[in-house]
Amino acid sequence: MWGMRAARLIKMVLLLQSRPAMTAAELARELEVSERTVARDAQALSEAGVPVYADRGRAGGYRLIGGYRTRLTGLHRGEAEALFLSGVPGALREMGLQDAASAARLKVSAALLPALRDASRTAAQRFHLDAPNWFQEPVTPELLPAVADAVWDDRPVTARYRRGEEEVVRELEPYGLVLKAGVWYLCARVAGRDGAWRVYRIDRFTAVEAGRERFARDAEFDLAAFWAERAEQFARSILRAEVVVRLSGEGVRRLPYTVDPLSAREALRAAGDPDADGWVTLTLPVESEEVAHAQLTALGPEAEVLAPEGLRARFARDARRLAARYAAQRSAALRVRPTRPGPMLDP
Repeated sequence: MWGMRAARLIKMVLLLQSRPAMTAAELARELEVSERTVARDAQALSEAGVPVYADRGRAGGYRLIGGYRTRLTGLHRGEAEALFLSGVPGALREMGLQDAASAARLKVSAALLPALRDASRTAAQRFHLDAPNWFQEPVTPELLPAVADAVWDDRPVTARYRRGEEEVVRELEPYGLVLKAGVWYLCARVAGRDGAWRVYRIDRFTAVEAGRERFARDAEFDLAAFWAERAEQFARSILRAEVVVRLSGEGVRRLPYTVDPLSAREALRAAGDPDADGWVTLTLPVESEEVAHAQLTALGPEAEVLAPEGLRARFARDARRLAARYAAQRSAALRVRPTRPGPMLDP
C-alpha cells in the first residue's frame, strides 16, 4: 500500500512540475483518487519538504513554489517534439508498455523548460500512426506481452508455434518486434540451427516460456534493414505465376495500387512502347490466377488480359455477365412508365 502511495506522490510532484498550477479536480482525475486524497497527499509532500502551495478559493489549486524543478536546457523544440513522436500509443498498449511510456513522457515533461512543455501536444496535433489496414478489426495476440518482455530483456524463449495443421517447438533468441498492417511479427534467431534467422507471426504462437539467462545479442543486427530484406523476399516468393496484360494509360497509372508495387514498376520498365491505341502490353508476376483475377478486376475496362487463356476467358465471362445485367436493368427501367396523376377531388 505504501509503495502505491509513494508512486502516486512522485507522480503528483511531476504533474505539478510540468504545469504552472493544477486544481484539486484535475489532480484527482490524473491520479485517479478523490479530491480529499489529493489534499492529504499535498499535506504529506509539504511536510516532507516539497514546497507544494495550495491556493484557496473557487479558482484555487496547487502549485510548486521556489523554483522546485529540474530542467533539460539542451533540448530545442524540434528535438522535444521528436521525442514525443517516438512512442506509438496503440502498439505500446498492446505490448503492455503503456504505463511505462506514460511515466517516461511525464518525467520528461516535468524536466523540460516551460517554453517546450507543449511539445507533446504540438507533436500529437501533427502526427498520428494508424497501423492496421482499413476495414479490419485489430486483434492483439494474447502472448504479445510475454514475447515483448523477452525481447526487451534479451531472454531466449521456448515457443510452440502453429505451422499449417501441426505445432512445432522452437528455441528462439527474440531480437525484435514488427507491427505490419495491424499484424505483429517476431524476428528471431533459431538456436541450434546455425543461427538461422526467421520471422514468426505472433498470433500463431500457442505457448511462450522465457528463460532465466540472457542471450548475447549481436550488436550488428539492424532490425529495420532485416525486415526490409525479408519483406521483399516474401513478396517475391509468393509471385509464382505470370499474366500478360494490356493496359490503357489510366490502367498503367492505377496498376501499382492494385498489385504488388515493386512487381508493377519492374514490369512496366520492361514493357515495350505503347501501341497505336496508346495501350501498353506487359508480363506481370502474380501470386496465382485467382489472386490476379481479384486484383485486375479493380482496373475494370482499363485492362485486357491476353494470357493465360483460362484467365482471359474468365474476364470475358465477367464482361458478358455485366453487359447482360446492365441491359436487363435498362429494359426494366424503360418498361416502368410514370403515371399521370388524376384530378384531385374534395371529399
